[in-house]
Amino acid sequence: MADSDSVKHLVRITNCLQTILDLESQLEKLEHGNSLLDEFAVLKSFLEKIDKVELSERDVERIEKATSNFLKELEGPLNRQAGRKKAGRRLQ
Repeated sequence: MADSDSVKHLVRITNCLQTILDLESQLEKLEHGNSLLDEFAVLKSFLEKIDKVELSERDVERIEKATSNFLKELEGPLNRQAGRKKAGRRLQ
């Protein structure tokens, strides 16, 4: 694989992992979010070592798809959480 391809793959994978890690504070507020938070330590560790991993285009596409699916699965719970938060702020 060309060096520029490696850099592109690294950037794409880093973006996926960082996108998931950016949700950490929101997941802390979800009822079952703590079970996911345990996995964040693994993601953080992997992100620190990602530059040493050889990834193919197929690997990167698979991780991007998994990230997209994960974000879609979280839409409902995060939207419900946001709705509850807004409902709690209403003036009666």
